Amino acid sequence: MTRLERNANITAVVIPFLAVVVAAVLLWNEFLGPRDLVIFAVMYMLTAIGVTVGYHRLLTHRAFKTRPWLRYTLAILGSMSLQGGVIDWVADHRKHHTFTDEDGDPHSPHAGQGAGIKGMISGLWHAHVGWLFETHGQASSKRFAPDLCEDRTMRRINKGFPLIALYSLLLPFLLGFAFSGGSLVAGGLSALLWAGFVRIFLVHHITWSINSICHFFGSRRFDTDDQSTNVFWLALPSLGEAWHHNHHAFPQSAFHGLRWYELDPSGWLILGMARVGLAWDVVKVTPERARAKLSGSSDAAAAKNGTILGGDASADAERDSVAESDTVSV
Repeated sequence: MTRLERNANITAVVIPFLAVVVAAVLLWNEFLGPRDLVIFAVMYMLTAIGVTVGYHRLLTHRAFKTRPWLRYTLAILGSMSLQGGVIDWVADHRKHHTFTDEDGDPHSPHAGQGAGIKGMISGLWHAHVGWLFETHGQASSKRFAPDLCEDRTMRRINKGFPLIALYSLLLPFLLGFAFSGGSLVAGGLSALLWAGFVRIFLVHHITWSINSICHFFGSRRFDTDDQSTNVFWLALPSLGEAWHHNHHAFPQSAFHGLRWYELDPSGWLILGMARVGLAWDVVKVTPERARAKLSGSSDAAAAKNGTILGGDASADAERDSVAESDTVSV
C-alpha cells in the first residue's frame, strides 16, 4: 500500500467520524429535521444497496444476472459508499473467501493476531479498521477479478472512484439546498453533514462490522472451515449481510437469509428485480442442500471427504459451480 493510499484511507475514516461528533453536538441543539432524515435515508439505502446487491452479491459472487445498465449503476452506487473502487473491492472480497480466516485473508480477526484478550482486541481492530491501512486494495485484480478487468466500462468506473466519491457528497448538499428553497446552512450544509458524512460513517462501520463482529460473535449452524457467524441484530442495518455464516456456507446464494425469520432486504430486492425482469439466473439454496450442510449431519461429514454433490467438495469448486436445482426462476 502506498503512502497516498494509506493517507486517503485515514481521511475516509477520520472525517466521517469527526462529522458524527459534530452532528451529535448539533443534534443537541435540534439541528436536524425531516428533510435531512429523508435525504439521509435515500442516500443510505442507495449506497448500501450498491454495496450489498451490487459490489457483493452481483459482482463478487455472481449470484444473479442483470442488464448492463443496471450492473453499472449498482457499481456506481457502491462506489458512492466510499469503500474503494469496484474492482479493488471485488478483488479484496474474493481473496477473503479464498483464504477465509487464514493467512492471506485481508481482514480476518483471527489469522496472525495471537491468542488471549490482547489477540482478540488486536484481531477485531484489524478486521474492522486496521486492515484499511495495511491490506485494503492490495489483492491482485488480475488474479481475483479478471472478469471486471476485462470490462471496459467497469474499468472506467473503478478509475473514476475519486470523482464518484465527490459526487456522493455533492448530491446530498444539492438536494438539501434545493428542497430548502436555497438555504446554504439549514439546507445544503445540514444535508451534507447528515446525508453525506454521517451516512458514510454508518455505512462504513456497518460494513466493517461484518468483517469483525460477524467473524467473532454470533451463531453458527453449518459445517464450514472458517469462523463466520450470523448476527441477528445487524441484519436490518446491513440489509441482510449479517447472516454472514449462511453466506460463507453458500457464497453464491443471492439470499443470505435462509429461514423465514432471517430478514434479508437485499435478497428481497433481488427477488423483486427478478419478478419484473431485471434479474435472472438467480441462485437460491434449496432446503435439501441447506440441510445437507448442517453441522453434525452425515452429509456434511461426507462433503468434507469429497463424497457429496458429485465429488469435489472444495470451497473453490462450490463457489465456481452451481447445481441446476439452485438456479431458480422467480
